Amino acid sequence: MASPSIERPGRGATARPPRGSSRQTLRASWASHWDSPVTSYYLLVGAASLLLVLGLVMVLSSSSVDSLAAGDSPYKVFLNQAQFALMGLPLMILATRIRPAGYRRIAWPALAAAVFLQLLIFTPLAVGTKGNVNWISLGPGLTIQPSEFSKIALAVWLGVVLARKQDLLHDWKHVAIPAGPAVALVVGLVMVGKDLGTALIFILLVAGALFVAGVPLRIYSAIGAGTLVLVAIAASTGNRSNRISALLGGEVADPAGVGYQAKRGLEALGSGGFAGVGLGASREKWSYLPEAHNDFIFAVIGEELGLLGTLLVLLLFAILGIGMVRVIRRHPAPMVKITTAAIGCWIIGQGLINIGVVIGLLPVIGVPLPLVSAGGSALIATMLALGIVISFARDEPGAREALAARPSVVRRSIAVVSGATWRRGGRPQNSDDG
Repeated sequence: MASPSIERPGRGATARPPRGSSRQTLRASWASHWDSPVTSYYLLVGAASLLLVLGLVMVLSSSSVDSLAAGDSPYKVFLNQAQFALMGLPLMILATRIRPAGYRRIAWPALAAAVFLQLLIFTPLAVGTKGNVNWISLGPGLTIQPSEFSKIALAVWLGVVLARKQDLLHDWKHVAIPAGPAVALVVGLVMVGKDLGTALIFILLVAGALFVAGVPLRIYSAIGAGTLVLVAIAASTGNRSNRISALLGGEVADPAGVGYQAKRGLEALGSGGFAGVGLGASREKWSYLPEAHNDFIFAVIGEELGLLGTLLVLLLFAILGIGMVRVIRRHPAPMVKITTAAIGCWIIGQGLINIGVVIGLLPVIGVPLPLVSAGGSALIATMLALGIVISFARDEPGAREALAARPSVVRRSIAVVSGATWRRGGRPQNSDDG
């Protein structure tokens, strides 16, 4: 009798892996990538890059009609925004190369320079718009908003000061000095310029720094209560109170008056549906929606790209937030943790406030969507701040070694081109043929 044939692994039949092993391998692969020391770096770089590109595209789409109506080129606002992005890119790259010790050394000079620039709003260089005096003119066609750069300086300075006094922060005196006067000076100058929206962002920034620094809840609550009182007093006057009443459905909720912009923004979002009306096909940008390329660009995104586009924006901001949280949790230096928290609360908080305004959850307070809305000072300052956080991500334990061990883009490109040439008929250099 012939014996039955036995199929061996590697001969004829392939050995079947144990059930569930592929899933376990996949989980292990994801876990290894997530625990990599360079994960924070790639999350931050990837999300920031995509938001920047999306912002440039949407600025072009949302501003072209108004530019034509003003007798300008349809690319005017887009080219200005692209110019600011190109100006911010080398600054961002430079910021990624500075080590935390470098930021410790420049913290005090940076804060002094920021206060000096902010004081220029009391000089003839000041430029006001829509009731706010928070810009200065440095020459023909060059206007900057000093408060945007004050955010960076204050975030780094708080990181340095609070980290040095971290063991003493249980005493309110060490929280108040010197952080209290510096914060009061910077925020006070912004509020004197009547820019309440930017002042709120500063408060978020300071709150994030104090929270991660470990300030006790009782002190934190007292500071928060005092801040809310000041904000309520500032918001109870003039046009701001009308905007709040419009949000709550008061007598001034006139769809042709103070509530007009919010109404048009909601109509833009509602008309977009699931997939949008198509890139460039917005109807509201035809001079119906004020500030379509700036504070209300999220409404144009919702109209042209639909729910999918708005969810993409939220996802990218969530990835930015996750990357910053990873830096806070993984980096050993308290200064890095506190500064990252301050920048994170600024950028993510400002994004959420902008979106909350557009969808009708908050009154119109005039803050741009970071990296997406048109605006030179805001874009450059945000890119510079993200460069600082990316620098911290590069400084996580093991991150620099892992990045240095990976082949450069140039070497990988040469390898790909060489492989393609060989497949088209070329021969490797060390071939034994002929």
